[in-house]
Amino acid sequence: MLPHILLTVGTPGVGKITLGKELASRSGLKYITVSDLAKEGQLYDGYDEEYDCPNLEEDRVVDELDNQMIEGGVIVDYHGCDFFLEHWFHIVFVLLETRGYNEKKLKDNIEREIFQVLNEEAAASYKEEIVHELPSNSPEELESNINQILKWIEQWVKAHNS
Repeated sequence: MLPHILLTVGTPGVGKITLGKELASRSGLKYITVSDLAKEGQLYDGYDEEYDCPNLEEDRVVDELDNQMIEGGVIVDYHGCDFFLEHWFHIVFVLLETRGYNEKKLKDNIEREIFQVLNEEAAASYKEEIVHELPSNSPEELESNINQILKWIEQWVKAHNS
């Protein structure tokens, strides 16, 4: 039996895809990005003109993922987590990019709000003990996160396969 991992992030460029792909490569787990899954399956319900993007049809995404989650050993990434089934995941990692930007204060405030919303969403959707924040500000932190998650996977496998 292999664990299921959820990676969720706030802003683009925090390293979610890099982390997910590298974890899959080193651990043998399957990597799924919800965005790619939705594109491939056309799992959309209309288009949001204001944000210039398609609306994700969450129920169809859940249906599509459900079979893959039964198989085990999956890393799922998406920028949110409130519509996934709680029992799917053994651990949830919220990647945070906390370095300061020299851009407008408004952008900083929006980013802080996004981080807070994601943290609250994860805390409300999953048991507190499985939600973990990871800093993701540099290549060194990315490597540290990979190593930390790989150690967790190894310990989880030992504990659940003995």
